[in-house]
Amino acid sequence: MPSEPIYDYVIVGAGSAGCVLANRLTANGRYRVLLLEAGPRDRDPWIHVPLGYGKLFNKSSVNWRYNSEPEPELNGRQVYSPRGKVLGGSSSINGLVYIRGQREDFDEWGIPGWGFGDLLPYFKRSEDQSRGANEWHGVGGPQAVSDLPDRHELCDAFIAAAGEVGIPRNDDFNGAAQEGAGYYQATTRNGRRSSTATGFLRPAERRPNLTVLTGALTTRVLFEGKRAVGVEYRRGGTLQQARAAREVLLAAGAFNSPQLLQLSGLGSPALLAAHGIPVVADLLGVGEALQDHFYVRTIWRCTQPITFNDDMASWWRTAGIGLKYLIARRGPLTVSAGYAGAFARTRPELSRPDVQLYFINFSLPKAGEKLHPFSAFTCSMCPMRPQARGSVRIRSADPGEAPAIRYNFLSTEDDRRTAVAGLKLLRRLVRAPALRPYVAAEELPGERVQSDEDWLAFCREAGGTVYHPVATCRMGTDADAVTDVRLRVRGVAGLRVVDASIMPSVISGNINAAVIAVAEKGADLVLEDASL
Repeated sequence: MPSEPIYDYVIVGAGSAGCVLANRLTANGRYRVLLLEAGPRDRDPWIHVPLGYGKLFNKSSVNWRYNSEPEPELNGRQVYSPRGKVLGGSSSINGLVYIRGQREDFDEWGIPGWGFGDLLPYFKRSEDQSRGANEWHGVGGPQAVSDLPDRHELCDAFIAAAGEVGIPRNDDFNGAAQEGAGYYQATTRNGRRSSTATGFLRPAERRPNLTVLTGALTTRVLFEGKRAVGVEYRRGGTLQQARAAREVLLAAGAFNSPQLLQLSGLGSPALLAAHGIPVVADLLGVGEALQDHFYVRTIWRCTQPITFNDDMASWWRTAGIGLKYLIARRGPLTVSAGYAGAFARTRPELSRPDVQLYFINFSLPKAGEKLHPFSAFTCSMCPMRPQARGSVRIRSADPGEAPAIRYNFLSTEDDRRTAVAGLKLLRRLVRAPALRPYVAAEELPGERVQSDEDWLAFCREAGGTVYHPVATCRMGTDADAVTDVRLRVRGVAGLRVVDASIMPSVISGNINAAVIAVAEKGADLVLEDASL
């Protein structure tokens, strides 16, 4: 079996976290770093066009295209679960919405060193905020964050309607308070996607102490006794090994990091025995505690031909959109998966928002499909702090087989109640005076849905994930935690997990910004320990 050179650090996964680690760990020139990515380089042109995420939603060349197990509370449906398989990972194929979450999310983790005050410097360090630096934002970092270049009258009407139902205006969801309605910011620069590959990895690739290998599927972590000493990976049809003199860092995400731990002998002894995998460390928490945001769309026919559906219905309008983007980097192709949005409380007695709303000026039958042939817009809702917990478990000892993903959406009474309340609030908002003139009809779910029971039935038949999985290698100090407060895998040495899977619970909003902050702090922890 061919052997690779010995590196100081081997990073598995060149996604939102892995690219950050590769940048920060090679910056001082002292350490040799290998970054392994199962997917290709980020050359697909649609990656770099913001609205191009729709073209990547089902594209197997850059997307793992996972499906969940049949979900009991969703009428036995499987939930499609895209994940990035390309340099930049999900930051190269996601909807680009930049949200940090609420201060309380991090403080309530209750883990020393991981409160909001501890992470804010890392959010700021990573950020190149188009609005400039202030108490909440940084400039000069690798991660571009920008306002969308164009406003839209439907978005303005949505924001005004939100005010009419008691949701205040908020021009910075990542500032002093999250609550309110406004335009989303996006991970873009000059109308182009800013992934962690373009922001963090591209500058690091110019350093001689970084090696990046694409098309390299890591099959297991190599151990000598209880110490991780490298990884085995498959590339070009052959198995190869890479040795890590200091540490192996898993940054493969909330599905693939627990899968790789289990394939390597870390996890539930019963699960490992069922697949003939020798136990290296008895860690019952590996792959457990999965959390994600449940998500439901509503669709509204529009009274005016001003939606993206209308733009795409005629060749000359479509050509104009393309030309506008090529010449000025403006127009519909610069829009993220949320154009305008809101963070709101479903009950006035709540201390902070519990649902997130998304507004976009187009509609389609299902994500990744063609737009509807009529004028329409979409309003969506997700409860931000679900109680449900699921799991990620290997199906076999084959690294190429997708893991079994179980979300357990709507499995608690609180999750069901919040979903119904959020959708009722959304309908009330769309029917408010400011937006009502634009509404010709409620296309989905339609007037058939009236009672709470009707709304819950609609959730079961139409809801899914909004692609924010976390917590499958949960950080903590309790017996079931997989990683400690320095992100080291418990029970072994020389191995850390640094990605979304270490979050104890899902934050209030899109997770990419928080994953980047976790990786920024994780890199500092690695460097601190290296200096001891």
